Formats: sequence, structure tokens, C-alpha cells
Amino acid sequence: MSSISGPPPSLKDDKAEVVLRKLEMTVKQKLDGLLFGNHLGLVPGPGSEAGESRVYHPGDDVRRMDWYVTARTTTPHVRETVADRELETWIVVDLSASLDFGTADVEKRDLAVAAAAAFVYITQHGGNRVGAIITTGEETIRVPAQSGKAHGDWLIRKIIETPRAKDGTRGDLGATLEELRRPQRRRGLIVVISDFLGEPTWARPLTGLQARHDLIGVEILDPRELELPNIGLVTLTDPETGQTVEVQTADKGLRTRFAEEARRQRAEIATGLRRAGAGHLRLRTDRDWLLDVMRYVANRRRGAPGGALR
Repeated sequence: MSSISGPPPSLKDDKAEVVLRKLEMTVKQKLDGLLFGNHLGLVPGPGSEAGESRVYHPGDDVRRMDWYVTARTTTPHVRETVADRELETWIVVDLSASLDFGTADVEKRDLAVAAAAAFVYITQHGGNRVGAIITTGEETIRVPAQSGKAHGDWLIRKIIETPRAKDGTRGDLGATLEELRRPQRRRGLIVVISDFLGEPTWARPLTGLQARHDLIGVEILDPRELELPNIGLVTLTDPETGQTVEVQTADKGLRTRFAEEARRQRAEIATGLRRAGAGHLRLRTDRDWLLDVMRYVANRRRGAPGGALR
């Protein structure tokens, strides 16, 4: 695949402000004039928030009849809807210790930050509000939804500067998503960025959010999570538990079993997202991340079911 952007900036090599500006330049240069529009079609339709009632006119959609007002006034009325011109986007970012891993161009954490920045820049126009909930396992950071470029930059900088988890505790993605269910928020877009490893505690609350929100699951992965190379005896460490195990990668049977289990795991993640009604964008540390984002958004604008991209 030809690259249009190269790997995202490394959080280890650059300061937060440098990473922010690199991401801004990369995303805007590639997306400006190509994908920008009213929410890029991420939340299509005339709107779902109830508006004022008005007198019925011939040609109005009878499905929007306001029967309560019609009965009270004896004059046919229809209920207008508020067009979703002001979108509220919530970005849930999982920065658990398992994201501090990468064997290709960057770490998964770098890719997660880049994905968050892309969706901030995509959705922040036209008075749209963007907020974030960041979970590391040690702490949960909440950034309230506000509009404006300054707020968007501050939100991205907050994600960049989030310290790495020290004790290796995995963030509870399910509990984080529950925070978006209570109190109930106005209809909008929720983008969940994670590797979705561990127990699928996220499946149930994500399903509960689909009634009022458009959902996108951004799955972050590294090629070594899909298959093991033949490099002899290696010691592997679980970044979230600290447990180590020696693996003889020269064993072809072991490599085959690992690949099969990895495929099963990823299939379960894809199924869980699909059942929750979420679009599925998969970003890999060895692929052009921005090209994958652009293709995904273009598919959603064309109305592709779920906007899935593998």
C-alpha cells in the first residue's frame, strides 16, 4: 500500500506540543477539502432531537404528526426535529499498558493518540462540541465537551500528556462507557479507541449506547499480536500483569496455534462491535493509519453498512 502520511509522531521522541502540531499538519493537509463537510456524514439524517410543533402543511411527512398538539388545538400539527448541525462527539481513549507496545513503525499508544486527533479535527467544525474520557487503569480523566479549535487542541494535548500506567492495571473500558450513559446525553457520536483486549466488559454498555448515539470502534493492533515470527527462544512479558513466559517461536505448531487463537480473538471483537451497532475501524502499526481513516470516513459518507474497514 502506498503511504500518504507515514507513521504518526512518536510520544517518546517528541514533546507534547511538537506531537500536536505534527498531527494537526498531517491530518488537515490530507483531509482538508477532501473529507470535510457537515460531520463527514458520520451522523447522517435530518436530526433526531425533538423541536417545536407547527401547523401541518400539505407535503409534510405525516410520520411527524404531533397528535397531542393536534388533539388539543383541533388543528393538524407536525413536530419538527432539530437538525444535527451541532454535533456532540465523545472520544473514549483506552491508554492501558497493553497500548505501550509496538514492533512496527510506532507503538499502539502513538496510533491511539493519532486516531483521537483525527476524529477531533474531523468533527470540531461548525460549532460542534468534542469531549473525551481517557482511561489508563490507574486513573480516569474527563474532558468536558466544548467547541472551538483551542479546546480541541487542549483535548488532544491532554491525551498526549496522559502518563503511562505504572502498575500495569488494565482500564475498565466498560465502566468508562457507563459514564456516557448516565446522565443521558443528547444524541451524538461516540468514538471508542482501544485494542479491546481482555474481558469484553465494553460490549454491554456499548450496546446500551446505540439507541441514542452513532458508535465507532477504533481497534488498535500490532502485527505481532496476530502472528509470531520464527526468531527462536524469546521471553514475553504481559505489560498489565508483569507475568513472563518463555516461548520457543521455532516451534511451527506453536506459531500456528497462536495465529489461530489471535484470529478467533479478533473475530470476537469484530462480532461484539457489530452486535453493539458500532462501525469498526481497524488501525495497525504497520499500515498507513491516515489512509485507513480516510477510507473509513469515505465509506460512511457513501452509506456503507457500519462503515467497516478491516
